[in-house]
Amino acid sequence: MNKRTYRIGQIVPSSNITMETEVPLMLSRAVVPNDVTFTFHSSRAPMKNVSAPELAAMNGHMERCARELSDARMDIIASACLVAIMSQGAGYHRKTQAELEAVCHVEAPDTQVITSAGALVDSLKAIGAKRVSFITPYMKGLTELVAGYIENEGIKVKDTISLEIPNNLDVGAQDPKNLIEIVKRLDTSKVDAVVLSACVQMPSLSALAEVQKSFDVPVLSTAAATVFQILKALNLPTVVPDAGELLSGKY
Repeated sequence: MNKRTYRIGQIVPSSNITMETEVPLMLSRAVVPNDVTFTFHSSRAPMKNVSAPELAAMNGHMERCARELSDARMDIIASACLVAIMSQGAGYHRKTQAELEAVCHVEAPDTQVITSAGALVDSLKAIGAKRVSFITPYMKGLTELVAGYIENEGIKVKDTISLEIPNNLDVGAQDPKNLIEIVKRLDTSKVDAVVLSACVQMPSLSALAEVQKSFDVPVLSTAAATVFQILKALNLPTVVPDAGELLSGKY
């Protein structure tokens, strides 16, 4: 049997450890044909503290990171920092995607590009969500920017919780099981989806399945949304067990 190996590239903040953990883990569980395998590759953009100046500076490294990954001929590249993009203004994920595609397609025209910010927005639209509530580790000001960004995409934000953790290493060190209790403080009445982690650095995968049991609407994370869009882009089934309803294959 000839195997088809897909190369998955990620542009991650230099202090991020979660996307290089949760994305490979989800894709290793994905219900895909037996001849499909994945390899995982990343390039890092400097960012230690989740502040507006550092996020803006990090964006300046995106094209360099895309070029590095493109040298190894990725099948798909994900720009994996939601708030770095959403803090730059409405619709910025489309601009970022177009710019990174232009870089990659010079030598690798078949490389697909997505962003985690766009992945969350597009995944919420895929499930038909009109009203959502979400949790972030950000300071309240950044959470408000994320909420405004999502609302500009036509999705009402019912409620948010900001854990206010400025250091990105501290964000990555959070116990995802804590989210099982934190989500109980979130106003989720009459929402169409719950985003357990609107941040790609805050771990949530091990809590997704348990929290999903408590809700009749999809429970997802930005990492899960990124995997959903990767699988869609590669024309593979969007089925990953124990990763929330978004990855149940229904959408």
